[in-house]
Amino acid sequence: MDEIKQIAERLRGLRDTLELSVEELTAQCEISPEEYTKAETGESDISVSMLQKIARKYNIALDALMFGEEPKMSSYFLTRAGKGTSIERTKVYKYQSLAAGFIHRDADPFIVTVAPSDEPIHYNAHDGQEFNYVLEGRMMLSINGKELILNEGDSLYFNSKLPHGMKALDGKTVRFLAIIM
Repeated sequence: MDEIKQIAERLRGLRDTLELSVEELTAQCEISPEEYTKAETGESDISVSMLQKIARKYNIALDALMFGEEPKMSSYFLTRAGKGTSIERTKVYKYQSLAAGFIHRDADPFIVTVAPSDEPIHYNAHDGQEFNYVLEGRMMLSINGKELILNEGDSLYFNSKLPHGMKALDGKTVRFLAIIM
């Protein structure tokens, strides 16, 4: 949860720097004020989709909000196996960035690890498109109310404006490549 509190501090710092009220920021980014307030105070999980909306709106790197680091590379960025910058948004979700050091990316690739949980699915929706490829395990991915089962080796490309969320199946952790565009 320390990582969540650090993201919360970066959100608050950005809003203060831009001299925006919560209402102004949430209206401009089309985010619910309640969700944003919980995120800025570190009271709850912070969705990548919300961070991406804020980063795109104010033309800052997603990495700056997620990891507190500015990307610097413009020719290429190499991520060695198991070495990507990572963050645990909750005990259930872990995101490992595969391109954190590349500036002005057109896509954000992550290895996402989802632990089994009895918690309800957390739904996200954000501009753009998303590609998920299951590396290990099985998951249920719900898109706009349609539940799809993805097995190891399955992939899915979808409109990420539709509400979507996932859940690990079989009581086992699932790992997948997620590319958010």
